[in-house]
Amino acid sequence: MRRILIPFGIIAILIVGGYLLLSFYAVKLIQIQVQKAIGPGFTIAQIKVKATHLSINEIRFEDPRTKQKFLQIEEMRIYPDLPSFLRNRVQIREWIILKPSFFIHRTQEGALIGPWVSIKKEEKSGEAPGNEEKKEGKTIPIKIDRLRIEKGAIDFDDMKAGEPPGQIRLREVELEIKNVGYPLVSSRSPIELKGKMKGKTKEGEVATKGWIDLMTSDMETSLKIREVELKVFEPYYRKRVSAEMESGLMNMDATLAVKSKEIDAPGQMELTDLHIGEKGTVFYLPAKTLISLLKNKGNRIKVKFHVKGNLDDPRFKLQEAFLMRIGIGLAEAIGLPIKAVGESLFEGSGKGSEGFAEGLRSIEELRKKKEKKR
Repeated sequence: MRRILIPFGIIAILIVGGYLLLSFYAVKLIQIQVQKAIGPGFTIAQIKVKATHLSINEIRFEDPRTKQKFLQIEEMRIYPDLPSFLRNRVQIREWIILKPSFFIHRTQEGALIGPWVSIKKEEKSGEAPGNEEKKEGKTIPIKIDRLRIEKGAIDFDDMKAGEPPGQIRLREVELEIKNVGYPLVSSRSPIELKGKMKGKTKEGEVATKGWIDLMTSDMETSLKIREVELKVFEPYYRKRVSAEMESGLMNMDATLAVKSKEIDAPGQMELTDLHIGEKGTVFYLPAKTLISLLKNKGNRIKVKFHVKGNLDDPRFKLQEAFLMRIGIGLAEAIGLPIKAVGESLFEGSGKGSEGFAEGLRSIEELRKKKEKKR
C-alpha cells in the first residue's frame, strides 16, 4: 500500500508545486502591469504577491494639481486565469474591489470630474512624435471575466444643479460586471448593481440589471428605486416646484435603453406619503389644487413617463425632458384632461418649461370651466 501511495504523493506535490509556481508567475506579471499603470496622483500602501492572487492595499488617487480626492480603496484582489498565461495573454478570472469610495463632481458648466481624470503628460524634449504611439502599442490586452465591487460608496456633488448643489450619496454599493476588456472593445457586458441612497431621515434602495457596452455606451438595463426621499432630488426640481415638499417617498420602475446615442426610457413612478405646503406651485399647478386632489388618493400617486431623444442633440436636455414628462404624468394622474387637450398644447408659444407652464395653466382653466358648468 505504501508503495502505491508514495508515487501518488510525489505526483500530488508536483501538481501543487507546478500550480503555485505558475500562479506566482502569473501574479508577478499582473503586478508589473499594475505598477506600469500607476500614474501621478496614485499612491499604494502595499502590494502583496500571494499564492493565488495579487493583493493591493490602501489605494488613493487625488489630482496632483488641485489635491482633490477622487478615489480610495481598502483592498483590491486580482485572481489570474492561469491557463491564459500559457497562451501568452493576460486574463483575469476575478477582480474584487473591497470598500472603495468614489468622489465625483459635476461643474457648473456640466463637466464630470471623477477617478477617470487624466493627467496630461508633458512631452520630453527631443522625443520623436511617433514614440508615444509605439509605447501605447506595447499595451498588453487584458480580459477580465468578472469585476466585483463590495461595500462601495459613491459621493456625487452636482454644482450644475444650483446652490446648494445636488448631493447624491450611495452606500453599500454591490456591483458585478462581466466580460470586460482593456483596451476597450465593443461588446455587451452583463451588469448588476445594488445600493442604498441616503436621505435626510432614511435610506432608500436602488438596483439596476442588464448589459452595457463600455466602448459605445449603448445599454439596456432595468432600474428599480424603492422608498427614496424626494428631498434628495430637490436641487433638480426646485425651479419647477415653489411649494414646500414637506415629505414624500419615491418608488420607480423603468427601462433604460441607449443605442447610438438615442435614449428610450419608459417607466412608472409612485409617490407615497406626499405632503405639500399650501403656498406656491408644483410643476406650475397651484399647490392648493394639488393638495385637495391628493387627499382623495391617500397622498399617494402614480405617474407614468416615457423619455425619448438624441443625447447628442444640443436641443435635447435629458433632465428637462424627464421633468416635463413627470409634470405631464402628474397632471394626468390627478385627473386633468391632458389626453383630451393633446400634448401639443405643452409646446405653447415658448419652448421648454415656458411652454409646459402655459400648457398646464390652460388645462387648469379648462378644468375650472367644466366644474362651473356642473
